[in-house]
Amino acid sequence: MSNATTAYETIIIGGGLAGLTCGLRLAEQGVKVAILEKGETDRYMCNSRICGGAFHVSYRDVAEPPDVLMTAMKSKTQGFSRPSFLEVMANNAGTTVQWLRSKGLRFIKVGDAPHRRTTLAPPIATKGRDYWHGRGGDVMLRTLHGELKKAGATVLLGTRALRLRMNGSQCTGVDAEQQGLKVTLDARNVVISDGGFQANLELLKEYITPAPAKIRQRNAQTAMGDGLKMAREVGAALVGMNRFYGHVLIQDAMTNDDLWPFPLMDDLCGGGVMVDTSGKRFVDEGLGGVYLANHIAGMQDPLSTTVIFDQPIWEGPGKEFITPANPLIVSNGGTVHKSPDIAGLAKQLGLPAGALEVTTTQYNAAVDAGTTAQLTPTRSTHAHKAWPIRTAPFYAVRLAAGITYTMGGIAIDGDSRVLDANDNPITGLYAAGCATGGLEGGEHVGYVGGLSKSSVTGFRAANHIVANRAR
Repeated sequence: MSNATTAYETIIIGGGLAGLTCGLRLAEQGVKVAILEKGETDRYMCNSRICGGAFHVSYRDVAEPPDVLMTAMKSKTQGFSRPSFLEVMANNAGTTVQWLRSKGLRFIKVGDAPHRRTTLAPPIATKGRDYWHGRGGDVMLRTLHGELKKAGATVLLGTRALRLRMNGSQCTGVDAEQQGLKVTLDARNVVISDGGFQANLELLKEYITPAPAKIRQRNAQTAMGDGLKMAREVGAALVGMNRFYGHVLIQDAMTNDDLWPFPLMDDLCGGGVMVDTSGKRFVDEGLGGVYLANHIAGMQDPLSTTVIFDQPIWEGPGKEFITPANPLIVSNGGTVHKSPDIAGLAKQLGLPAGALEVTTTQYNAAVDAGTTAQLTPTRSTHAHKAWPIRTAPFYAVRLAAGITYTMGGIAIDGDSRVLDANDNPITGLYAAGCATGGLEGGEHVGYVGGLSKSSVTGFRAANHIVANRAR
């Protein structure tokens, strides 16, 4: 049973950062807009609410010059990204954050790293399940909701979009479900901004991993890819679907909620060697945690890998980052294997001792000779130093891939218009945030930044809608 049709100028699907940015930008310019959010309470869960809070562009501060941001993105994405998408990010990241500041968001500098110079205030806690309460993304969303109310926007909680309404090749609204009732919402424009598909195991198996139940959901577990599926049904192109942003976690995080989203295993993996069940290396540990998490997830058994390291690595890379693996994986209940020799470590792990000893011996020789690039697989050192593994005691931690958001999604142009398979815009249909693809991913799993992507694409969609109101 359906109620009467309700009309808006623009409907936005999803109440995360991308949707709220788009909605507020439209509302402040007099556009009649409704934001559909399936969460039923004011503190509905989404990735934006529990985020780390750093606005950056490929680990550079958003306030840096566009040419600096462009260089950083090109270095990370290695030719994968649409050039127009890179230009939009480089030229709009800083100004979009300035607009967010004008709407009441507060930012602070956290540490010396460039990518933490523009971090939501107050910063998240570094431990505990409530690390996000009253901080960072939680305050951001509540602030934006307050501004939306003042601007006269409509936010429909407990409302889930079901399908796009089309009149030929033009999008004209959505069919939705609101508190158990079917509703029809007409609109001149629809913006899909309901996040990625990381919580949809069926889509994960289709695009990301052969064993979705064996990777850790390091997210709000609300992004099901509804918008992506609706867009696909009306002919939208999808791009870069096989990559995600995430980190390497201790395998115990699969069952222990105190071991996700932090601490990360990225730096330990970057210092030591990662082996599979044969006791042999299987990946270039120097390529960083986002790449490593993707590689682990793509394995036939994503729970079949282990990192091996020694005391200097445990005391060095193990103590890096604001939530260090040492001591948090131990204090939070994680299992760290320890032995005076590699053979003993292999026995604890059920790995072939001979193979593991050969792996570490060959690795140490390459580190000493500066020939890690000649190992198979190669071991790069431009981002993470290769440490020798020879000082007892020796350690091992079983690993898991933690997925935060999917990088691939709906293809869009520089104005956030949804593109079809022929690269033509679908009239009246936009997408923003992590529902989109074409910026991040590729062979090198290039990472640009979810918060920056979400705010910029939401802002761009709104600006294009306003600029074309009279047409």
